[in-house]
Amino acid sequence: MGKNNRNKSLSGLISGTSAFLIWGLCPVYWKVLSHVPAIETITHRIVWSFLFLLPVIYFQGNWKVLIRTFRSLKTLGQLSVTTLLVAANWFLFIWAVNNDLILQTSLGYYINPLVNVLFGMLFLKEKLRKFQVLAVFIAGAGVLYLTWQYGAFPWIAVILAVTFGSYGLIRKILDLDPAVGLAVETLILTLPGLIYLFWLEKNGTATFLHVNTFTDIFLIGTALLTALPLLLFNMGARRLRLATLGFLQYLAPSVTFLLAVFVYKEPLSGHQFIAFVFIWTALAVYTADSAREFRGK
Repeated sequence: MGKNNRNKSLSGLISGTSAFLIWGLCPVYWKVLSHVPAIETITHRIVWSFLFLLPVIYFQGNWKVLIRTFRSLKTLGQLSVTTLLVAANWFLFIWAVNNDLILQTSLGYYINPLVNVLFGMLFLKEKLRKFQVLAVFIAGAGVLYLTWQYGAFPWIAVILAVTFGSYGLIRKILDLDPAVGLAVETLILTLPGLIYLFWLEKNGTATFLHVNTFTDIFLIGTALLTALPLLLFNMGARRLRLATLGFLQYLAPSVTFLLAVFVYKEPLSGHQFIAFVFIWTALAVYTADSAREFRGK
């Protein structure tokens, strides 16, 4: 490997690792804003993210792509669906963090890669290798075990995995620049978001500019928390092998898991631990199979 390629791989590794670490540590950020209702937090995230992404798109030279996207009714329709999916995912994640259910969010994002594999088979007619099928079955067994033991379906984990998996599936079909796509998605919700924020202000229930400067800065900063890891991820994706990127994606739920257990002291029951062992085993099988397939090419 030449010096140029080594430098690219190193910068890609730093970018990719940084993105997943930010995603893994983001519950700390949402905990700081736990005194703000989840729906108000998500609304600020949408509005400020849109304002943050506009100059990013301009400096990336994607302004024409953004305008062209708005001229396609089909693309706008598809992005309206992804908008609802990502908004639901964001809201549920923030709500779960603020209600001390971080372990369920970690489980959800461990399951997500396997949901992607399943969706690829169902909707993109991708053929699953035998070890991929085994991984999906093991993960499913883990979810069923947790449901059986608790008598309650782990709905937060499953909805997070399915909404993000569905979001990724549609965005893959669209093949649109991530920053442009996110800008359109946030714009779609910015107008109703602004109406909602003005309504809160009029009714005297708004948090922004009414609690303290610290809260205001953190609400504005939700834009950076949204866009920065996305941009770092895309920098990493261009410079890293797919197998390396696939391995790195487990950093986020792993960091979230450690936060939940060791920082926020969420109880980890024996049944929950067994369910996580099922998921970790499924991911080990899936990752090993992916690495073997990649080396064989």
